[in-house]
Amino acid sequence: MKFNTTTTAIAFIILFAVIVGGTAMSPMSTSTVAMVSVGLLVFGVLSVVIGVKHGEYRASHS
Repeated sequence: MKFNTTTTAIAFIILFAVIVGGTAMSPMSTSTVAMVSVGLLVFGVLSVVIGVKHGEYRASHS
C-alpha cells in the first residue's frame, strides 16, 4: 500500500479519534482528558514527521 499525504492524514485522524474517544470514555476528569489528548496529538504529529523523514531517507539511500 502506498501512502501519500491524504492516506496518511486520514489514517492519523482515524487512529487519533479512536484513541481520544477511548480516553474520553475513561473515568478521568475533563481537564485530565484534555491534557492527555493534547499530549497524544503532539506525540502523534512528531511520530508521523519522524516516520516520513525516515521513509524519505530510506527511499533516497537504497
